[in-house]
Amino acid sequence: MSFFEVVEQYQGFDFSRFFDQVTDAAVEQSLAKEKPSPMDFLTLLSPRAAGHLESMAHKAHQLTVQYFGRTIQMFIPLYISNHCNNGCAYCGFNHKNPILRRKLTLEEIETEAKAIAAIGMQHVLFLTGEAHHVTPMDYLLEAARLLKRYFASVSVEVYPLTVEEYRQLNQAGVDGMTMFQETYNQEVYKRVHLAGKKMDYHWRLNAPERAAQGGMRVVNLGALLGLAEPRSEIFFTAMHARYLENTYLNTEVALSLPRFNEAEGDFQPDYLVNDKTFVQFMTALRIFLPRAGITVSTRESAAFRDRILPLGATRYSAGSSTGVGGYTEIKVEQTPQFEITDDRSVEEVARAIVAHGYQPVFKDWDMIG
Repeated sequence: MSFFEVVEQYQGFDFSRFFDQVTDAAVEQSLAKEKPSPMDFLTLLSPRAAGHLESMAHKAHQLTVQYFGRTIQMFIPLYISNHCNNGCAYCGFNHKNPILRRKLTLEEIETEAKAIAAIGMQHVLFLTGEAHHVTPMDYLLEAARLLKRYFASVSVEVYPLTVEEYRQLNQAGVDGMTMFQETYNQEVYKRVHLAGKKMDYHWRLNAPERAAQGGMRVVNLGALLGLAEPRSEIFFTAMHARYLENTYLNTEVALSLPRFNEAEGDFQPDYLVNDKTFVQFMTALRIFLPRAGITVSTRESAAFRDRILPLGATRYSAGSSTGVGGYTEIKVEQTPQFEITDDRSVEEVARAIVAHGYQPVFKDWDMIG
């Protein structure tokens, strides 16, 4: 069974009606289970479960410490190109936006790498827009080999690839990939993706599975919270993660919870996820998927990230730039992919983590060979 078949099983499911029928007793029963079912997870996502947030937070904290200890893995994004052929209504890199387009040369990538390595970061995620003719596989492979000389772990967030292409990147030193489906709702997906290869829902949906088949150690999933009804989005994200965990036993599965931030253009999301609901989602995910990593990025404010440290998060970005060439003198006036909220330095984020009784981990992996 493919994951799309899992999605199809829930077509026509009335999430609103389910939530309306959830009782306090049902929430307590779901919380008490050692291995919650998908319906238990959905119960913990319900508005009724928001009244049990303290109990959810307590269990999420216990599970996180059990599986990950009191650690937060640190990573940093590196944008190497913002050329894009897609027409995503919500994105600053939309091909129609009149922004300065840049693609870093290998020499510029190395300059950026040296600057990032100098501040102690050892896990880097390099990103591009989706423009195959501007950033072809040869370019991605050269960038990967170069970055591997400076970092213990190199991950990618690029356009969806074939199994063989993921295998080539893995052989070049890449051990992880991130792919946000953006929305699992096919109608909304069609409405906000108006041009480019990204219009192909299925090709994107199956990319994390192809990455696992291509040997990636870690695959990271997420939906952009704001595009479609958020509780169902988190449900499908978790089901996607569980499918991959159960199918690819040698692959670590991680999750992100990106909330919509302002970008170039005038797009307004149909849904807003407040802080309390965000915490509910994160704690429910931890209870349902105790072994999955959970990333909280610099989209979130410094104060909020500090408050939620004990509640399930395992991975933080720090010192981030979402523009091309954002870490050195290469930097020019440009449009970022989205606006950053936590603009603290790596050192400041690390100090905050320590102050809350946790250990910032800058290196926990080396690819041998």
